[in-house]
Amino acid sequence: MFDDYLILGGAGLVGLQVCRRIVLELKPKRIVVAALTEPEASRAVTALREEFGAQVHFAAAYGNLFVPTDLATVPRPTMLSERATRRRLLQWLYGDFDQAFSENHLVKLIEQHRPEVIVDCVNTATGLSYQNVFDGAHKVMGWMDDAGSFEDEGVEDLEHFLLSQSVPQLIRHVRCVHRATEMYGTRAYLKVGTTGTGGMGLNIPYTHSEDKPSKVLLAKTEAAFGHTGLLFLLARTPNAPIVKEVKPAAMIGYRGVRTIQVRDKHGNHQVVVPRTMALTDSLSLREDPANYDIVGEMVLSVVDTGENGLFTRGEFAAITALGQMEYITPEEIARTVVHEIRGANTGQDVISAVDSSVLNPSYKAGLVREAALHDLVLAESESGLPSIALGRLGPPELSKLLFEAQLIKERFGGLRATLTHEGRDRTPHELSEALSEQLEHSKVRTLAPSIGIPILSPDGKTLLRGPRINVPEVSGRSTAVTLDDPDRTDAWASKGWIDLRPKNAAVWLERLQRMLAARVELRDAGSAAASIETYLPAGFEIGEVVAWIFNNEMGGHRIK
Repeated sequence: MFDDYLILGGAGLVGLQVCRRIVLELKPKRIVVAALTEPEASRAVTALREEFGAQVHFAAAYGNLFVPTDLATVPRPTMLSERATRRRLLQWLYGDFDQAFSENHLVKLIEQHRPEVIVDCVNTATGLSYQNVFDGAHKVMGWMDDAGSFEDEGVEDLEHFLLSQSVPQLIRHVRCVHRATEMYGTRAYLKVGTTGTGGMGLNIPYTHSEDKPSKVLLAKTEAAFGHTGLLFLLARTPNAPIVKEVKPAAMIGYRGVRTIQVRDKHGNHQVVVPRTMALTDSLSLREDPANYDIVGEMVLSVVDTGENGLFTRGEFAAITALGQMEYITPEEIARTVVHEIRGANTGQDVISAVDSSVLNPSYKAGLVREAALHDLVLAESESGLPSIALGRLGPPELSKLLFEAQLIKERFGGLRATLTHEGRDRTPHELSEALSEQLEHSKVRTLAPSIGIPILSPDGKTLLRGPRINVPEVSGRSTAVTLDDPDRTDAWASKGWIDLRPKNAAVWLERLQRMLAARVELRDAGSAAASIETYLPAGFEIGEVVAWIFNNEMGGHRIK
């Protein structure tokens, strides 16, 4: 089994039980307990050391997993209170992924500890939904005037609103998980998720003091299942770790019962003597507490349900009653988590359940595909233009590669003819020159620039273009870029320009050689050699050529 574990949210109600169950059943060598704050992580590690002694090495880690590591210990209200930090977070969330990845605190934890298994017990959906995008939207809308402009405070509200969006945060988070686990050798990633409503439906009677159904709770569900969808994709990604999710559909509890001084959601902590007032046209919703006589502090007996908060006897009885959210213990969840880590078939892995329920490719569809391709060939002659690409199916490389493959097909017809010239191997300069000549007689010359795919000349000095160029992609209002950096030009050509230079011709010759070798292997070995590495069609079909490139050069293939 596995020796090293990183438990995210390990100081929480479920996370602590997961740590205990892993020690008891899986006999690990090390468990890193990660929490939001240092005191939480330290208390959890101290408790585990007292319980289990030296049989396992426990280490503490802490910080916000969703921000750059130098901000991981800064409370969110403090981060959002400073304009420079808000602008930095906006760039981190919506800007370049590679830069964001290099700064992310979760990535730093994975890099530092190199766990074999990560169990994520963080209540991610709750944290994101409680940023309250709806409140942010109302503030922004309140600052809009008839001309659509903002005052300075309105700009701040807009920044808060953009930083409260759950979708960009989830996407960035899962992409960081993907790259970090692959880079640092994590073998399994298990998420303890949520339904967002404790298993209840749209008729859930519990809210955050707003009308039913609670928009915040529904946002929690949206984040919870959006997270599940992204993990489903991660589980279908080559070289990703084993990915699982268990999703409790009931209220989780409890940590203990105690009698303590408490506060309500608005911070009220004192019992006051009420005052009588007559109903008039004006009702003040907020009055100075100093105008009221104080009976004493609000000391109540409550049940501590961990991340769900403190509930009174009445609240706890209501929410756990038959037909309401009801109840599940953290110990039961932890037991399921450990069974899944072991590889047992609990039937409660949500990712596996979705995977077994989706409709996969069919034999009939394969037959119909061939008919559609045949009919497209017949119809192509009617339009006067080759049916190559419209650019609607990204990424930009797709259209660029399809057009380049079309030029090769028009000039040479197949793999062998492209690779040889007068009984010898064709050189990159010869292929570059041949494709440049073919361009003068090809519809590619006008069709590609018309949809934003420019054509770079063999000498790399001129660009044949149309009114729009798709690559580079620029954000905001900018519509121009400088061409003073050859490396940037090379990157743009690789991504979305038809590149007739010898250096790109050399790439094509090398890949065509590998395709031909794979085709020969298929002939000699039969179905045993049929795989994504094999170029299957007998002829030169440009779509199949590009699919082979995606499969073998870009890692863009399905594994199920």
